[in-house]
Amino acid sequence: MKVVVLGSGAVGAYYGGQLARVGHAVTCFARGANLAAIQERGLEIRTPEGTFQARVTATDRAEALGPADFAILAVKSYSLAQIAAIVQRCAGHGTTVVPLLNGVETVERLAGFGVPAAAVIGGLTTISVVRIAPGVVERRSPFQVVVVGELNGQASERVDRIVEAFRSAGVEARASDRIELELWQKFVFLAALAAACGLARTSVGPLRADPLGRRLLQRAVEEIVAVARARGIGLPANEVARVMGLIDGLPPGMKPSFLMDLDAGGPTELDILSGAVSRFAEQAGIATPVHDTAAAALARRD
Repeated sequence: MKVVVLGSGAVGAYYGGQLARVGHAVTCFARGANLAAIQERGLEIRTPEGTFQARVTATDRAEALGPADFAILAVKSYSLAQIAAIVQRCAGHGTTVVPLLNGVETVERLAGFGVPAAAVIGGLTTISVVRIAPGVVERRSPFQVVVVGELNGQASERVDRIVEAFRSAGVEARASDRIELELWQKFVFLAALAAACGLARTSVGPLRADPLGRRLLQRAVEEIVAVARARGIGLPANEVARVMGLIDGLPPGMKPSFLMDLDAGGPTELDILSGAVSRFAEQAGIATPVHDTAAAALARRD
């Protein structure tokens, strides 16, 4: 299949490299040193199972991105506006857009930038991968999961073909007939962990070992679950316990990517995490003090 990667950082480069390794024609949109490295050496993909080089096409010219079967959209949420015109261009060629961004507002945001809803399917990934250097990424988790699905819950040939492409590359991929629900389930886990660890400025282990820290985590989870249900998302009755179980299973030293971005002093995804929870809560007329506090206290104001 022909695949375009929009956002050749950690996640995009990793999946692009895996797809290229098994023969899919991959074009990465990249800039600067990352572009130069990929054009010169291809992508270097490091995994717990070994390291390999993947040859891909790389460009920083939107006009060089021709029609493709699908495009992996893997930028950080705060960079979406910068690449939206290129996403729109790809969609205009008939390319299916597969967003692998955090948050639950990506489809609406893309529509606001003029990307037709019919070109976009729902997508999420569960993986721990970091960019070590330009053109070099490393997967640090034993898992690499991709879930995709039509936003209306219907089965489709394009979803099946995308799932099969990821599976051919060794990825644990599956189709979902309830992708909106699954996006919210990931959001509950991710946004709660980001808010609690961000406020405490610590990895998850010390936080959950402290009674007040654990209370903070649970309240952060409970607030998002309440917001989701107020918006008509049919989360299971045991969702709070399920998410707390996931948090309990994390390695003690695990830091959410939000905290790493916060510590680095650069842009963060606060607006689409706790910021979104607070906005949704205000619309629903419910209280979310943990996420209100996180949104206010952790915002950059320089």
